[in-house]
Amino acid sequence: MPTSPLTFRTATDADIPGLVELIESAYRGDASRAGWTTEADLLQGQRTDPDDVAAVVRKEDGRLLVAEQDGQLVACCQLDHRGDHTYFGMFAVRPTLQGSGLGKVIIAEAERTALSTWGAPEMRMTVIRQRAELIAWYERRGYRRTGQLSPFPYGDERFGIPQRDDLEFELLVKPLG
Repeated sequence: MPTSPLTFRTATDADIPGLVELIESAYRGDASRAGWTTEADLLQGQRTDPDDVAAVVRKEDGRLLVAEQDGQLVACCQLDHRGDHTYFGMFAVRPTLQGSGLGKVIIAEAERTALSTWGAPEMRMTVIRQRAELIAWYERRGYRRTGQLSPFPYGDERFGIPQRDDLEFELLVKPLG
């Protein structure tokens, strides 16, 4: 892991190409296999695109939080204020840095930001329920499974090309503060 301090900031339009590359590298294709968060066995195709990332960057009641180290973009996450909670998504850590403890630092900063910026009492996220190892990681961070499932958007290739027919999202929640 690089040795210089980690810095956080809100993404800008200039970050969009680098963010798309980071998110794609963390979830899809052979590059993602360098880390443990890959979805390559569940989904092929794209994870996101410049338009989707731009929509998050430009969202009025949200932000795309980026983490940089040694002048490089190393992680990001979406924070979307939704009244009684903040939605956490688009979480990506550069694959070669996964397993180094960086993800724990990023999610803690995301929670702190949600609480200090919006006073959000709860963080929510959806995770593909077949991602048992990832869900267990979130549970160790204080998130709890709700059992509330929502369907995967089959047929919409903007979310990837499913490699199995039983994908669903599960809602995870964590009280903040």
